[in-house]
Amino acid sequence: MPPSSETICDGKFVELTYQVTDRRTGHVLTRVEFPLGYVHGHNEILAPSVHMALAGKAAGEVIEVPIDGNQIFGPRDESLVFSDRIENVPEEYRRVGTSILMENDRGQTRSFLVTHLDDETLTVDGNNPLAGREILFRLEILSVREATEEETRAGGAIPARPDIDPSRLRAV
Repeated sequence: MPPSSETICDGKFVELTYQVTDRRTGHVLTRVEFPLGYVHGHNEILAPSVHMALAGKAAGEVIEVPIDGNQIFGPRDESLVFSDRIENVPEEYRRVGTSILMENDRGQTRSFLVTHLDDETLTVDGNNPLAGREILFRLEILSVREATEEETRAGGAIPARPDIDPSRLRAV
């Protein structure tokens, strides 16, 4: 099926891929290589400025949207970065990139990411990885079409369900 020539507006089902780059270093921070589907105006899955930039665009277009991570995630808070001796950390958390949910003495939880590991210490960071950064969203719009009622209710893509032939089922 050829891409639709429809433009993105509320109620349209949009499929896209994107990557997020640190504007200062040029490093790719994250990317979505498999199509991400959502219903525009019903499921704000990206930053509001990204959704605004997508409005009026069509399949096949590639757009770049600069974002100030300070505005969305706030400035970095270095008090949320701390290290501990490796022997004080359970084995399952000793891998860079591992997310650890921690609770303070008031019962509030925050997700921390393991950012550094060596023979003696492990460092975790409770900041959003995009906090304090100037980032660039590069989005490739793959398709735009009318959303189905089911997609609109769900706010996005409906996962495929396996076809099961009831006549082939038997009790075990």
